[in-house]
Amino acid sequence: MDPERIRIIIADDQPLIRHGIGFIIKAQQDMEWCGEAGDGREAVNLAVRTRPHIALMDVQMPGMNGIEATRELRRQLPECKVIILTTFDLEEYVYEGIRAGAVGYLLKDAAPEELLHSIRAASRGEAIYRTGAAARMISEALRQTESFQDRQDMRLSLPDPLTDRELEVLQEMAYGLKNEDIAAKLHISESTVKTHVHRVLQKIGAEDRTQAVVLAIRNQWVQ
Repeated sequence: MDPERIRIIIADDQPLIRHGIGFIIKAQQDMEWCGEAGDGREAVNLAVRTRPHIALMDVQMPGMNGIEATRELRRQLPECKVIILTTFDLEEYVYEGIRAGAVGYLLKDAAPEELLHSIRAASRGEAIYRTGAAARMISEALRQTESFQDRQDMRLSLPDPLTDRELEVLQEMAYGLKNEDIAAKLHISESTVKTHVHRVLQKIGAEDRTQAVVLAIRNQWVQ
């Protein structure tokens, strides 16, 4: 086991997909192939046994599906990062994947270079949601979210609580607004918005705006 290499498993009910991606992974000097599973339960057991850094997870599989497996894997092995890998570019899958704890959502028709880039990015702690459904979900689906955690509870749960204004900025970020649009909507300067965005990222431990929105969705900090 090389601690410098990114350890990877895949869960998919199609052997051809598993073998093809395995071939690509094995050719990378900075990656280590740790095995494959044909369903969600097998994937969780494999992950617990091999302790990978990254799990590539299909959604539709027999028995335990990929969303359920992601949730269980994250419960048993929280240090493992899950990338949903599916044929379906659906907002529902993106949303449920985020809620289950996945850090990325990638389509199976992605180029090998994009897959490898996503794995490396996820290993650095980045969120990878760049499909059409992900973009629509982040900018629009939150408007339809019924469940909303009380803001006071959220503030108390953070070591350095967000202010009311920072919560407002995070909400507008979740709707997909740019800094200039947030400034106009909240009647503040763009430089002030940039300051609030920077503070939000610091306080919630996000590396970029996408990761901040993912965390906000997962924890129901925005509506």
